[in-house]
Parts: sequence; structure tokens; C-alpha cells
Amino acid sequence: MTLRAVIYARYSSDLQSASSIEDQIRLCRERAARAGWQIVGSYEDAATSGASLMRPGIQRLQQDARERRFDVVISEALDRLSRNQADIAALYQNLTFAGVAIETLAEGHIDEMHIGLKGTMNALFLKDLAAKTRRGLRGRVEAGKSGGGNAFGYTVLRHMGEDGEIRRGDREINEDEAAIVRRIFHAYAEGMSPNRIADQLNREGIPGPRAGKWDKSTIHGNPKRGTGVLNNEIYIGRLVWNRQSFVKDPSTGKRQARPNPESEWIVTEVPELRIIDQELWDRVKTRREGRKIEQIDKEAWERRKPRFLLTGLVKCGCCGGGFSTVGKDRFGCSNSRNKGKSICSNRTGITRQELEGRILSILSERLMDPELVKVFAAEYIAERNRLAASHVDDRAVKQKELAKIIRDQDVLVNALLAGTPPERIKAKMEQLETRQKLLERELATAPAPAALTQIHPRMADTYHDRIRAMIVGLTEPDQESEAREAIRGLIEKIVATPVPTKGKRMALDLTLHGDLAGILALSLNADQLSGQQKTSLLQEVEESAGFLVAGAGFANCFSMSKAIIPPCPAKAA
Repeated sequence: MTLRAVIYARYSSDLQSASSIEDQIRLCRERAARAGWQIVGSYEDAATSGASLMRPGIQRLQQDARERRFDVVISEALDRLSRNQADIAALYQNLTFAGVAIETLAEGHIDEMHIGLKGTMNALFLKDLAAKTRRGLRGRVEAGKSGGGNAFGYTVLRHMGEDGEIRRGDREINEDEAAIVRRIFHAYAEGMSPNRIADQLNREGIPGPRAGKWDKSTIHGNPKRGTGVLNNEIYIGRLVWNRQSFVKDPSTGKRQARPNPESEWIVTEVPELRIIDQELWDRVKTRREGRKIEQIDKEAWERRKPRFLLTGLVKCGCCGGGFSTVGKDRFGCSNSRNKGKSICSNRTGITRQELEGRILSILSERLMDPELVKVFAAEYIAERNRLAASHVDDRAVKQKELAKIIRDQDVLVNALLAGTPPERIKAKMEQLETRQKLLERELATAPAPAALTQIHPRMADTYHDRIRAMIVGLTEPDQESEAREAIRGLIEKIVATPVPTKGKRMALDLTLHGDLAGILALSLNADQLSGQQKTSLLQEVEESAGFLVAGAGFANCFSMSKAIIPPCPAKAA
């Protein structure tokens, strides 16, 4: 049987030619043709670093591998797939589990030895590259050039040098943007808040850095890190570099900034880039120093206040932004407060007590209607039976194919014994052996048909008993933390939408989007199980949460993997 192959190609940056991907694909196609493999697709990542697996092409490849859409991945070299030692090991394990082999033009068939040695070499390459890049950037900064990125108010220049080489990193003042910078400094020095400044600039349609909207944090920034318009010393002709370094969080693949000690800062005077005169800069700094005590008090209160039960779960129904603290015990739309009414007009707030009370009421009284649960139980069992039957059918198909492959191998062996030249049947025999090993692995690792979880209408009663116990636990010091986390696990998001009331005041309608998997797990007492029973149940619940269950009135309660609860009647906030 002909193996199905896909190609993965990547080039690292905009400085490399896009034709690199075309060249990689062409060479990989030639390799597949020599092996007699059928190309069924290709995956590409253009101008993307190989230091992380957070790339759309490699993510699609892994998803399709899990769905068994191909048998072999072909790439130019192992470092095209990833240069990160941990990532390439994880990728190899995932593809192997899915029964997919890796073949590269540089290393051939990839096995554990390649993963260990090449992974280490690629990791060392990245570390050496980072050190050389940083050394080069430091030299540019000490020469007064850009060390990467650009500040609002300047244009980066590219021009031909006397030696014919392209010169990069020089900057000049962008007068249009510089006028906006001066306006921000003057407005702040005269007493206007960063919030009002951002709102006014957005109302006038003035584009911010990277052509985005202005935000108050873009203006006030972080004085310790030198971020924000009001803290950037380049506006007074001082280029400060190496204030912070970045490390990658291995669990998320995202970079995190860490401040460097002041002794490691690189400071270069660039008087030709000064936009703000010293007198205005000092006025702004004086006002900021006067506000430090107020800021310290606010930060102390933030540290003292208990964690909000619904932190990060409330979204604005107008703009989709998050809700944050707008008072000591009141919450409102972050975009409206930080970017102004021109971005979001939702100025309706809500107290913590009312928000928590309404959401807990929805969870305890309006979720898991017994009549809807009956419909779900019937649909759930029908769907699990259908999936179990499909697993059995798939296993039977693979067993039948494996038996045919073994018969075909016997035919080739008999032909060889009858005097057929070995070179005529070698390629076919290799294909059959490869496919045989793949099928045997898939059959060996295929999960056994799972027993049906006992879903029945009475689970609604279990849910209501458990959720009421959790709500009571919120008032118990020794149970509060555990109860809070359990309740948060039932919620995907809460959408807060302003609506007018009879008294023409605005109130918030709250729509709760529940996490169906979490709700089912709670209803089935999954947390009270242990060992393999709990693991199996949670796995089955996760799969079941993806069903689109149809039934009389049931779709009004559950949609895909989310439980959507109608909003409570509005109250004046």
C-alpha cells in the first residue's frame, strides 16, 4: 500500500527569500517520488522562528496527524520542524503516537538518536545566535542607532553607504508624530490625565503607535521600565538600552520581561533626536513624582484586596473587552475607561456584590433544568453508542488490511523463491513492511471501547446539591479557596450588556456561558473518584462536551461545548 506523505517547509525571517519554501517543497517532492510515496498535502510557515511550536502550519500538521490523514512527514531538515530541544522531542512523541514517521532530506529517517543529538545541537545554535545578535545590537546602540523596534515620533532610515552597503538603524524625527508627542507632554504637564489624553486623541482619529488606538497605558507606561510616552528618554536625546531582558516561559512559549540592574544599562547621548525640551520634561517628571504616593496607596490596596471570584471572566457585551476594577468595589468595561467612549460607550458599572449574587443565582437555580437533562441523557447515550460502533468498524477495517498485507508479502516471498530477481520486488516489500508496522502500532495503541458513563436525569439533583454546597463554602475560611476555584471551573465567560430600565437608567444584562465539561464533571462527582476511574471519566466527559446535542428545547441550553444561560432580569446598577 502506498504511504501518504505531507511536506513541511519553513523559513525564519523577512530577510530570507520566500522562494526558500518553494525550493524546500520541490526537493521534498523529489524525495517522495523516489520512495514511491503519495503527496497528500503540505504545511508552510513563512517568516517564522523555529524556536517555538506556536506556528499555524506546524499546529495544523499536528492536528491532521492526530486525525490520521497521512503516514509520513517530509522536511528539508530537522531544524525546519523546530530548533527547540523540548519542542522537537514533544513533536516526535506526538507524531509517533499517531503512527506518523518523520523523514528529512538532511538526516534521513528520524529516530530517537536524531532527536537527542540534533535537538541538543539546535538548542546550542539558538543560544549562540542569541548571544551574537545581542552583541551586534549593543554595538549599534553605542553608535547611536536603533537597537530594534522604534519609538513613536521617529522614522527609521535605510540608505546606501559610501561602500555600497545598505545602512540600517539610523533614525530621524518624524515631525507629524513629534507634534503629537509634544502635545501629550504639554497636556499632561497642565493637569490632564492620561485617560483623557488618550480619549481625545482617539476622538480626533489620530493614529497611535503601530497605527493602533491610544490607551492610557501607552501614555503613562511604567516608569521603572522606561515604557510609555511620558517615560521614554529618547525624547530628550538619551538612548537607553538593555533595561530589561526576555526569557521564554516553557509552558506557554511566550516571552516574559525581566528588569536588568541599572549597572547593565547602555546609555548613549543622541542630541539630534531630542523632541522635548528639558523644562517641559522636568515639569512632567515633577507631576509624576507628586502622584507617586497616590499610586503606592492604590498598589497597596490592590495587594490587600481579596481575589475577586469572577476575575477575568466578565466581558463587555459592546466591545468584547474585559471588565476591571473602576472603584474599590465596582467593575466596568476596561476599554471604555482606558481608551475612551470613542472606542466603547459602555460606562455602566456593577458592584461586586450584585455581580456575584446574580451569577451564583444563575448557577444554583437556573442551570441543569431536569427536563433538559432527560433529553441530554438520551442523546448522550445514543452518541456514545455511535462512536463505539465507529471505533469497532475502524478496528475491523485495519485488521482486514493487515491480513491482506501479510498475504501480499507471502506472494512476494513465493515469487522470490520462484526465481524473480530481488531488485524487482524490493521496493514493494519495503512498502508493505512499513505499512504493516504502522497498522500494528495503531491496533496496539487503539483504546478499548469505553464503558458508558452512567448519565441519567438524577444527575441534575447531584449538580444542584454540589453547587449549593460550594456557595456555602465561599463563606467558610477553610473552604473558600477550593470552592472559588470549583465555581470558576464551571464558567467560560460572562457577557455584560448595558440595557435601559424603566427609569431610563442603564443596567447590565448578564449572560453566563458555562463550561459544559466542567458542569458534567461536577454532576457526575468526578472529583470524588480516584486513580484510573477519575482519569477515564474526565477523558470521556471532555469528548462528550464536544457533541452538538439536538433535542426538544435542549439546544437552547447547550451549544457545542458551552452552556448558555439566558440573562437575569436587569436591575439598575
